[in-house]
Amino acid sequence: MYYQNNSPSSTSNDHHTTVIDLRSDTFTKPTKRMREAMCNAEVGDDVYEEDPTVKKLEKKAAEMVGMEAAIFVSSGTMGNLIAIMNHCDERGCEAYCGEFAHCLLHEQCGAAQLGGVNLRPLRSNEDGTFDLDELESKLHRDRDHEPISKLVLVENTLNGMIIPQRWIKELVQFCEKHDLKLHMDGARLWNASVESNTSAKEIVSGFDSVTFCLSKALGAPVGALLCGNKEFISKARRVRKVLGGGMRQVGILAAAGFIALENIPNLKDDHRRAYTLASSINEMQSKLFSVDLNTVQTNMVFVKVDSNVVPPTTFANCLREIDDEHDEERIIIKCLVLNKSFVRFVFSFEITDHQLALAVTKIKRVISKLDPSL
Repeated sequence: MYYQNNSPSSTSNDHHTTVIDLRSDTFTKPTKRMREAMCNAEVGDDVYEEDPTVKKLEKKAAEMVGMEAAIFVSSGTMGNLIAIMNHCDERGCEAYCGEFAHCLLHEQCGAAQLGGVNLRPLRSNEDGTFDLDELESKLHRDRDHEPISKLVLVENTLNGMIIPQRWIKELVQFCEKHDLKLHMDGARLWNASVESNTSAKEIVSGFDSVTFCLSKALGAPVGALLCGNKEFISKARRVRKVLGGGMRQVGILAAAGFIALENIPNLKDDHRRAYTLASSINEMQSKLFSVDLNTVQTNMVFVKVDSNVVPPTTFANCLREIDDEHDEERIIIKCLVLNKSFVRFVFSFEITDHQLALAVTKIKRVISKLDPSL
């Protein structure tokens, strides 16, 4: 029997069933403090730049990443698209990114759909970087029949991995040499900053713009910040408007963003819990289920499943199923099946150590059931 529940971790009184949602760190609900801040927020019309709460949040965000200005947007996807359209400001532009970049795979080709910009993928290395020689070989030389090389995009973190700062510095120098703009999709920038003990200012130093989310990992219900210099953000306001992103009394949402930023130091707990889960799975020495611990750097765990024996969907479905004979705690675990080989678990501040222990117990029990060698 399966129970559907959309809250990240909750208890059903009817069935005495605990649901732990590890599909994504976007399933968190606003905290009591966020709701109080939203209720009491001072607001105005942000399209006219008269919402005081938004203006304070934008100022704080720009300072946190060491840039001149910022703009509040509805999502990281919108922030990335605005950045692409801003930097690629003439027809026929081409931008470059890693082959697993969110802007390439999970944003509906918005750059092409709405911005007229071609995103050209680069082969990704195991650490999330891409080869600068390959990038150089794909740059164009301003001939009439070629696109115009304009922009490079970097995602940090990428699938939970922190992009090495040494490589980032090399990329900054490369882009300066070749007169390329540089944007960071920092949806989970603060995970990278906290775990690497590197300030966000240092991580994005040399970049022309950066987007970071308030609704991923940090727990706000909605919102992201796009940061850059004053001229860039002035243009961004115009692009945001045409994309339908001009929100009026949006200080109600920005107020929750202030509280979300206070959660940054606590991200280390999410990382610790993710590594604990990954290590617990590997300690079983299953021949069908494993985790590459080198990839578990922040709050994400990717479990590789031998699909020749057990389809990942079967694993995910078993985690949602209550086994009345053995599952005394009645635990349901929600995870995300990514493809034919991997299942993802993501930790957020709503997942406690107690819930982690319950999740480990349930996952190990299911793996033992599905792996005949155990």
